[in-house]
Amino acid sequence: MKLTEANKKHIDSLSYERLLARWRFAPLGDSWFKGETGDYWQKRMGELRAQPGGNEIHVAASKFLGWER
Repeated sequence: MKLTEANKKHIDSLSYERLLARWRFAPLGDSWFKGETGDYWQKRMGELRAQPGGNEIHVAASKFLGWER
C-alpha cells in the first residue's frame, strides 16, 4: 500500500501495544503491511521499541496480547 499522510498519521497515533496487536492478528495479506505503508509500520514499531524502556513495553504488550484471538 502506498504511504499517504493519513496512513502515516494513523500509524503514528497508535501505541506500541495497538501496533503489535494489529501486526500479530491481522489476516494474511492485510494491505496495511504491504509496500510503503508496511515498511513504515515496521519502522515505527522499531523506533518505539528502541526508545528507553521500549523492550520492556514490548514484552509486557506481547504477554498481554498472547498469541490467539
